[in-house]
Amino acid sequence: MRLRKLPLFIILGFSLIFILNNTASGRPKAAKDDLYNQIEIFSDAISAIQMEYVDTVPSKDIIYGALKGMLSSLDPYSQFMDQDTYNELQVETVGEFGGLGIEITIKDDLLTIISPLDGTPAHKVGLKALDRIIKINGKITRDMNLTDAVKNMRGKPGTDVTLTIMREGVDELKDYVITRDIINIKSVRKAEILENKIGYIKLTDFSEKTKNDLDEALAMLEKEGMDSLIFDLRNNPGGLLISSVETVSEFLPTGKLIVSTKGRDPNQNAEYRATGKTHFKDIPLIVMINGGSASASEIVAGAIQDHKRGVILGTKSFGKGSVQTVIPLRDGSALRLTTAKYYTPSGRTIHETGVTPDIVVEVEEPKQEVKKEPKKENTIFEKLEQEEKNNNNNTPTDKEPAAVEPAPSPEEPVPAPDPEKKDLMKDDNQLRAAVNLMQGIKIYQGMKTIN
Repeated sequence: MRLRKLPLFIILGFSLIFILNNTASGRPKAAKDDLYNQIEIFSDAISAIQMEYVDTVPSKDIIYGALKGMLSSLDPYSQFMDQDTYNELQVETVGEFGGLGIEITIKDDLLTIISPLDGTPAHKVGLKALDRIIKINGKITRDMNLTDAVKNMRGKPGTDVTLTIMREGVDELKDYVITRDIINIKSVRKAEILENKIGYIKLTDFSEKTKNDLDEALAMLEKEGMDSLIFDLRNNPGGLLISSVETVSEFLPTGKLIVSTKGRDPNQNAEYRATGKTHFKDIPLIVMINGGSASASEIVAGAIQDHKRGVILGTKSFGKGSVQTVIPLRDGSALRLTTAKYYTPSGRTIHETGVTPDIVVEVEEPKQEVKKEPKKENTIFEKLEQEEKNNNNNTPTDKEPAAVEPAPSPEEPVPAPDPEKKDLMKDDNQLRAAVNLMQGIKIYQGMKTIN
């Protein structure tokens, strides 16, 4: 039987895409023979399930379940997507979807928030990058894959979902009730002159809309007299690969290497260079990152840092430097498969290490939290599972377990206010540090000009 070719697209980060061709590569005969032997075992297992399992199971459910397990065993980013999940992914890359407004991954075997997107329901209730999701609507997330986690969190706009969160440095778990909404992502969240002609742009993602949004923001600030720029990529979880390349091209000369990808298949090896179609190649530049800056954000920060084009300020980025190829299947489902890693212009891979800023500036919380020993994953889940067993075996009472649903503590940080309604620098010590640094850079450059 001849297989028909299907189009592919690649996700770099959590929603980065570019088009490829689905071409088969030759494998050594010994490897093929071993694969066929293992397939026979798989076939035997399917036959046993169909004949011996206590209930009748549709063949599709058996195959889908096997594919989910197979992909999830590879790494946290590879997954099998059924038709609905694949359709949701395609909607997300256009920049509009329903949900809570968080990007998630599995880190240290825990369901982890990469970042809450600015202005979304998750951001407004106070969720933070690197928060661990222990429960979704009371369901323990231990061994839950990303696909199931997304399905449990998404739902009809206007309905609520409760996330039980573990936060480093906070001793107790806390429940956050979040109202689902349609998430309309604006690539440029903020664009304004801060002071002394210093421009500020807050970029929330890298989607199909990013280039036009960024061009408009840069043109507007230029008309207002901008002579330097602070480019804020904090809590930006990534997006389209081509969008990150277009973004860096705003600030680098033509032909400069931005990022390269390398995989086992030579077709995955590629270099992406600056187009140089911009006149912002010499503007003083500071790029801000933090633990919620992932994937495409790290491409931008890594390229700017390697070419010494600007200063990277903030805290270490997330460290997501692998490439996922999305392979559509004939029934409308798809595989998301890790096929390569990306490298900065100097050849660095930042996968699981992140980009370290040139100048590290930690966030100053309104109140200093007392650091306590972080909980161990097994202890938390075992305790929750034991409590569930106790609740099932005993008569329910009105008393809530303090460790699971604690009353809000006055010492916990207040939920993040809407950035549209506050002065940008008032509660943002990192941004204040960036402005002060930019003032110094401009003074130094002025001294060089005089000399």
